[in-house]
Amino acid sequence: MTTNTPHIANISELDVYLVGGAVRDELLNRPYKDQDFLVVGASVQQMLSLGFNQVGKDFPVFLHPETKQEYALARTERKQGQGYTGFACYAEPDVTIEQDLLRRDLTINAMAKNREGKIVDPYNGQQDLENRVLRHVSSAFIEDPLRVLRVARFAARYHEYGFVIADETLELMTTISASGELLSLSAERIWQEMQRSLSEDHPEVFFDVLRQCQALKVIWPDLDRLWGVPNPAKWHPEICSGIHTMMVLHQAVLLTKDLKRKTAIRFAALCHDLGKGLTNSEYLPSHPGHEKAGLPLVEKISKQLKVPVYYQQLALKVCEHHLHCHKAFQLKPSTLLRIFDQLDVWRKPQEFDDFIMACKSDFLGRLGFENRPYPQEEYLKKAMLAASNVNAKAFVEQGLKGLAIKEAMVKARLTAIKKVKEQYQVG
Repeated sequence: MTTNTPHIANISELDVYLVGGAVRDELLNRPYKDQDFLVVGASVQQMLSLGFNQVGKDFPVFLHPETKQEYALARTERKQGQGYTGFACYAEPDVTIEQDLLRRDLTINAMAKNREGKIVDPYNGQQDLENRVLRHVSSAFIEDPLRVLRVARFAARYHEYGFVIADETLELMTTISASGELLSLSAERIWQEMQRSLSEDHPEVFFDVLRQCQALKVIWPDLDRLWGVPNPAKWHPEICSGIHTMMVLHQAVLLTKDLKRKTAIRFAALCHDLGKGLTNSEYLPSHPGHEKAGLPLVEKISKQLKVPVYYQQLALKVCEHHLHCHKAFQLKPSTLLRIFDQLDVWRKPQEFDDFIMACKSDFLGRLGFENRPYPQEEYLKKAMLAASNVNAKAFVEQGLKGLAIKEAMVKARLTAIKKVKEQYQVG
C-alpha cells in the first residue's frame, strides 16, 4: 500500500533560527511556551519536499510534519494599502536574516538564535532588553496600526520588569492614532489584544498607554471620556472617574489571579462606571442614574468588539447593580430577592460569584480603600445560598399547585434572607 505523504528528509540542511518572543523571554529568564522558527535561504518547494505543511496564505508559513511547530520563510514586506493587512510580501531564498528582523515591531522582538545558540541581534535588542526599553526597530513601524495595541500590551506584560516605551516610539504611536489607521483594524484583532492584556498582571498599563498615544479615544471613546470626570471626595478620594476605573481594574487583578473567568470579571470592572461619562455637569460630582445610563454603552462596546456573550452579560449586571451590592445591608429582603431574580442567581450561581468579585473590586479601587473590609461579600453569598435552598418540591408535597407554589417559594425565600440579615444585626 502506498501513500502520497512526502518523505521527511533531514531538515538539518535548513538554516533555521529561533525568533521573536522565545528569544526575548529566554534572555529575560521568563517562562515561555510558544516557539517560532525562521528559515533563511529556502524556497516553498524545498519546504514542501521536506514534508512541511504550508498554512500561511499571505506569506509562507509551514507546520513541521511531526512537532507541528511553525516555520516561516524569511520575508520582507512593503506597504501597499491601508491597515495591518495592506502589505505585499516577498519571501524568496535571497532574503537575509537581517532583512527579516528589520520588519518586526520592537527591537526586543527582533532577535534570533541559531542552532549553536548564537544570538543574532542587528538592531540592539539585547541592549534595550537590558535597559528595559520598548523601542521600534525602524520607521516602517508606522505602517502597521496594530502595533499601537501590541506595544501597549507589551508595556502591560513587562511592566513588572520595569520596561518603558521609548519617547520616539510613543510619538510614532500617537501619529498612527491621529492618522485614522486604527479604524481599519478589525474588531477581532482589537479584542484579541485587549483580552490578552486583561489576562496580564497590569492591564491598567495597557489602557494608560492607549490614552497617552491618543488611541483609546479612537477605539473606546466612552472609556476615554471618564478621565477628568469628578466623583464625590468622600467616596472617591482619587476624584477622577478614569483613575478610579484603573484602580478598580488593578483590584480586580489582585482578586482574580487564580480564577478561571478572571478576564470576564476584569472586563466587567472596566465597564462598571461608563455611565459617569454621560452625567450632566449640573449634577457633578454626583452621578444619579449612572448605572442604567451605562448599560447602552456596555452593549455598544460589546457589539463593536464582538465581546464574548458571558463577558457582556456579566458587565451589564455589574454596571446596573454594583451600588446595590455596596448597599446590601440597607436593602429590604424583598429588594434583595428582586435583585437576586434579576441576576438569575438560581440558575447562574457562578456568575453571581463573579458579579460580587467585580463589585468588590469597585469598592476597593479607591484611594485609601484598598484594605477596607467588604462584609457585603459574605452577607450576599449567605443570603443567596439560604434563598437558593428553597425549592418547589416541599410545596408540591404539601399539595400546592401553580401560582400557589411560586408564592410560597417567594415567602420562604424572604424568610430565609431575613434570618441571614438578623445574623448581621442590621435593620
